[in-house]
Amino acid sequence: MKMKKALALAMVATMATVAFAGCGDNSNAGSGSNNTTDNTVSQTTETKTDAKKTEAPAEGNAEVEEVSLKVWAPEEDIEITQGMMETFEAAHPEYKITWDLTVVGIDESVDQIETDADTAADIFLAPSGSIPQLVEEGLIMPITVNASEINSLYGEGALSACSKDGELYGLPMSPNCFFMYYNKALLNEDEIGSLEKIMAKDLGDGVANFSCTIANSWYIESFFYAAGATLFGPNGDDATSCTWNGEKGVAAVEYLLDLTSNPKYVEDKDGIAGSMFKEGTLAAVCTGTWSQEGFEEALGEDLGAVALPTININGSDARLSNFADYKCYVVKSNTAAPRAAQLFAEWIDNADNQLIRFQKNHTTPTALSLQDNADVAADVGTAALLSQTQYATPQPAISQMGEYWGAAATLGEAIINGEVNSGNAQQYLDITVTSILSNLTE
Repeated sequence: MKMKKALALAMVATMATVAFAGCGDNSNAGSGSNNTTDNTVSQTTETKTDAKKTEAPAEGNAEVEEVSLKVWAPEEDIEITQGMMETFEAAHPEYKITWDLTVVGIDESVDQIETDADTAADIFLAPSGSIPQLVEEGLIMPITVNASEINSLYGEGALSACSKDGELYGLPMSPNCFFMYYNKALLNEDEIGSLEKIMAKDLGDGVANFSCTIANSWYIESFFYAAGATLFGPNGDDATSCTWNGEKGVAAVEYLLDLTSNPKYVEDKDGIAGSMFKEGTLAAVCTGTWSQEGFEEALGEDLGAVALPTININGSDARLSNFADYKCYVVKSNTAAPRAAQLFAEWIDNADNQLIRFQKNHTTPTALSLQDNADVAADVGTAALLSQTQYATPQPAISQMGEYWGAAATLGEAIINGEVNSGNAQQYLDITVTSILSNLTE
């Protein structure tokens, strides 16, 4: 394994040198969320440029470069991606491209490139949370072509989530974050901004007020961030630091104990909250755009969506702040066409193509210029997601996150199961932090 990693790193260094000399341009671990899964099927589509197109680009006398680009895309994006291939070729006559487009979902792309980097796609979608491990394994390259244009397209949080050690390795295609849907027939605009107001309302027998998934490590952190506790330091890059077992972390657990013991609260397990929400027996639920279609069918015009509410903790109101990670396009380090691969990754993620993806597949865009687009703003879930990303905390992009998921889920399950109380909260938090900070190599 060590020899394999050394060879991979050597290959990365060699490719970087070649790319620099030839072009003049210089790349989750999983998350607790279950919304990034795309069904993967065994299907390959190949298209080639017109073999007669041998003339040089209109600008200059340079010969046309023949390149091969392999692209992975989720099944629902195949047709869209084919169209983007065609427009890219038209905009870049300096390339004669042989394309290989294969259906591979974001849930399998990391495993596949780790299994066989040589046969992996040159450009593919990966969770931003997987960037640290892919960089450490030498499998993806920095995105350096057109850096100034890229930096102006996205927000700081999106760029930060797709970077490692100050270098950008991914192009954020869509944010991955949860927010709050609510039933307008049960809650009004004055109530939805505060969890205390939501929980205080009497909705009658058989109707619950609020639901989240505390036993899920992709949700529980929002309460700790609201309390002011930090995970891997204030910037999420210190693998030796977690303050969840400090005074602020204890306050977060005390809040969760009060919340989850309230009969008006529903722990979302096995889809129970979604079913209740559709039936009108739950006023508000924390989930994401993946739930919207079913909610719209059930509630119609009564469906509302907003950023997560505030909670009153440590004597003041603080916004729930969850992880924000991104589905991002990355370029593998041993691609034979590093410049062309980066240019195409940038092309399929530009503002025009993000709008196409939103209009056809309801994919929330990341381009700053699209946040005021009338169609985007009119969609309740998309607008709420974009709003929540302003309050969210970028998911720490370090490999130590691999220790977080299980430890935080165990804490959440203990809270929901009634194992944690005020008397032993500190003990449970100490154990949790020890697990989060454990050495990955041990």
